[in-house]
Amino acid sequence: MVRSAHSLSRKLLILCVEDNEVQLRLRKLVLERDGYFVVSACNATEALRVFRKNPVCLVLTDHTLRGATGTQLAARMKRLKPEVPIVLYSGRPPESMGPVDCYIHKSESVEHFLSMIGDLVTRSAK
Repeated sequence: MVRSAHSLSRKLLILCVEDNEVQLRLRKLVLERDGYFVVSACNATEALRVFRKNPVCLVLTDHTLRGATGTQLAARMKRLKPEVPIVLYSGRPPESMGPVDCYIHKSESVEHFLSMIGDLVTRSAK
């Protein structure tokens, strides 16, 4: 039997990477209310440290960060754990997706955002 993304979310850890504290808190709140466990980082260096030490099932990163772009961070993470999906969550699309698995524009609805995250988590859990 295939479980829904929502039922899977109760056991899954998402890493949110964002240098804007308000945006980070909002994103974390939305994900936690949907049942996910969330760890956060405010720059690329911290994100890599957290990524290495935790069983992260998905990374949600902004494109503009201190220390690297979201796509540069994704490339480093994919070398460490290629199976972990990486979502670029930004106000403007990247010139190239590179190692990023999905792009979600920050203006998308919460429902669409959670649906996309749920789909990626479900696919990666199989």
